[in-house]
Amino acid sequence: MTAWLVDIGFIEYGVAWNLQKTLVQRRAADAIPDTLLLLEHPHVATLGRRGKRTDVFDSTLPVFEVERGGEATYHGPGQLVGYLILKMKDRLDVRKLVTDIEEVLIRSSRAFDVPATRNEVQRGVWVHGRKLGSIGLAVHDQVTYHGFAHNVNTDLSYFDRIRPCGNEGRIMTSMERELGARVDFAGFRDRVARDFADVFQLELERIPRERMDPRILAH
Repeated sequence: MTAWLVDIGFIEYGVAWNLQKTLVQRRAADAIPDTLLLLEHPHVATLGRRGKRTDVFDSTLPVFEVERGGEATYHGPGQLVGYLILKMKDRLDVRKLVTDIEEVLIRSSRAFDVPATRNEVQRGVWVHGRKLGSIGLAVHDQVTYHGFAHNVNTDLSYFDRIRPCGNEGRIMTSMERELGARVDFAGFRDRVARDFADVFQLELERIPRERMDPRILAH
């Protein structure tokens, strides 16, 4: 099965959020195939369904209250964000979907010598007891959106400005911190795409961002 892979690049959170909702409608109508968006955001905090405004300590940080699962998280430069527009075929097995996303990020991290693993208590991607990647999803008309945020070369000080997933900011880590050196962001992004295709058993077709919704991306 063929799916679209779109490297969006750097994009404001609100623009990407609107784009996702448009793509969900199109995927529900079978107007597009399953789609993986890979991108970066400027500094922003988002609150999932269990998040509270008090989870964000910095009043200067833009905040979006969204429909994904989970609590507060931070997005910013150097963090690889992936949004999954996937049509759930037979049943809504979100737990398996989260496990598969974890598997993708674990494989990709290990390929870059970061010994990532799972945590039995909290979902996401972990290394040496610190959280490397977060996952939060929403489903509408049996189509998923939102996805994952994986810290590659992320400025971890921003996590001290929020309460990430109910934890203290110091629990967060990045590939750069674990390796003691900056990571080839483009190389890691491409590795994630490869592992995503393998885990989800999809053939990815690279689509230029202009093929998305130009009315949204123009803003």
